Amino acid sequence: MKAAIIAGGLGKRLRPLTDDRPKPLVEVSGRPIIEWQIEWLKRCGIDSFIILAGYHRERLIEFLGSGSRFGVRVAYVVEDEPLGTGGAIKSAESVIGRETFVAVNGDVITNIPVGELVEYLNGFPEAVAAVALVPLRSPYGIVEVDGSGRVSSFREKPVLEEHLINAGVYVMRPEIFDYLPPKGDVERDTFPRLAAEGKLVGKAFRGCYWRSIDTLKDVEEASQEAPKYLGF
Repeated sequence: MKAAIIAGGLGKRLRPLTDDRPKPLVEVSGRPIIEWQIEWLKRCGIDSFIILAGYHRERLIEFLGSGSRFGVRVAYVVEDEPLGTGGAIKSAESVIGRETFVAVNGDVITNIPVGELVEYLNGFPEAVAAVALVPLRSPYGIVEVDGSGRVSSFREKPVLEEHLINAGVYVMRPEIFDYLPPKGDVERDTFPRLAAEGKLVGKAFRGCYWRSIDTLKDVEEASQEAPKYLGF
């Protein structure tokens, strides 16, 4: 199975770290995000990668090369202008081929067992794609108040198990290319249409490590967490 890593974004909220590199090369605990991703997906049995590159693509190509030093195979599909997540995947249709594949946002560090998401999609023959879902981590501390109005406790940035969010990890059948826009986002343009047609499924992963690296604070916090929870 192939994995497509969506790596073309500008990473504006991570500046100045992204002034001279794409977001997937921002280091978390001394390792670029994309290296964490390759190691994770290798452990899930994936050894063929397609990097959907754009901004500072030459830096990605220089770092990853053929993928041989990471024990994988790497190919590149380059966008000359920002195409969005949906357009980026669509541009790789000829390289991915007519097979089920994994797609991952290039700013995610996780240990979600992708094989379980593949198996989940297999249980829905009519579905075109499956989305990994994770509990929402509150960006703020929560104050709990009892019935009399007295503050009973403070919870610092709790994980809100009852609220699920898109983890940016997908398994897609080749029929997805019929739904992808030449330019646009899979989250805004493709998934709502699939959901309306009953062709999108989601599986919740609780107890897994997941972090989206969007800000400098995310880099700092993930640098402390990732080695502890991922073990690689």
